[in-house]
Amino acid sequence: MKPYVISNVGMTLDGKLSTVENDTRISGENDLKRVHQIRKDVDAIMVGIGTVLKDDPKLTIHKIPLENNKNPVRIVVDSKLRIPLTSRVLNEDAKTVIATTTFDNLEESEKNNRIEKIKELESIENVEIIYAGEDKVDLELLMSKLSKMDIKSILLEGGGTLNWGMFEKNLVDEVRVYVAPKIFGGSNAPTYVDGEGFKTLEECVELELIDYYQMDEGIVLEYFVKKDNNQDDSDNQNK
Repeated sequence: MKPYVISNVGMTLDGKLSTVENDTRISGENDLKRVHQIRKDVDAIMVGIGTVLKDDPKLTIHKIPLENNKNPVRIVVDSKLRIPLTSRVLNEDAKTVIATTTFDNLEESEKNNRIEKIKELESIENVEIIYAGEDKVDLELLMSKLSKMDIKSILLEGGGTLNWGMFEKNLVDEVRVYVAPKIFGGSNAPTYVDGEGFKTLEECVELELIDYYQMDEGIVLEYFVKKDNNQDDSDNQNK
């Protein structure tokens, strides 16, 4: 069992998430509200440590009304436990789960530093640390552990590295994309999915278009991810 995962992204027509100087102004106010509605509909929001270090997001609902002041759980995939203690994602607005790795194989000084960082993080009331993998976070194991925490649906707002890891392991169930009528260019500008990439057409992730509509100046595309098996994910779809 695993949570139902929706990957959402706002990108330019050439697949960029920002300019080479990190200008991320891609979508408009209506699209931001769309994203916050998805946040409201899921149990958790997941990002990688790169997003936290670059953007310092709060990962809360604030573009639309929030009933009962209840934000979804925030999940940060952070293999080396690099998250700054001052990160806004650690504030008291919601629970935060930090997914990291075990550290028995580290040298003594690194191990001691990791233990001290864990103590500091665990002293924050709303923070929980879970361990999945040794050298880097095992995303399949992480999904299993999150499912056991009664997290049934996740909005994936990752950068190119985390997105690749999730697609590579066939852990994404649905894709929602806002495509802006802009071209950013730049070989070093971040893209929706990075990583090693699939080598052949047969290996790639295939999508089934389920809806599309105009929003702001761009267009929203919604897809199901075609699965190779007959697994029925309907019970895991977002609430």
